[in-house]
Amino acid sequence: MTSGLMNWAAMAGALWGGGVASRSSNPARHYRLVDQQGCPHPVLDDLYDSLDAAWEEARRWWCEQMGSDREPVGIGIEVSTGCGSWRTLRHPGS
Repeated sequence: MTSGLMNWAAMAGALWGGGVASRSSNPARHYRLVDQQGCPHPVLDDLYDSLDAAWEEARRWWCEQMGSDREPVGIGIEVSTGCGSWRTLRHPGS
């Protein structure tokens, strides 16, 4: 019985690239900017390595376009998830 369990664990490790530890490790997260409709921003459509980098780029661009960043910035931020989708961290205008 023990050898069968060990074989299953070895097989699972091979399928998942190293076993349970690799399944629970977090893939690199990316951030992107979105427009008022929640779609990728038409000008700032890029991936950022950090939330701070994404927000600085959004504020800089908004200030250049509007002349000030005093009003609510109409750009949102999303983060990539482990399954390949996106989750909203900051809604446009908030």
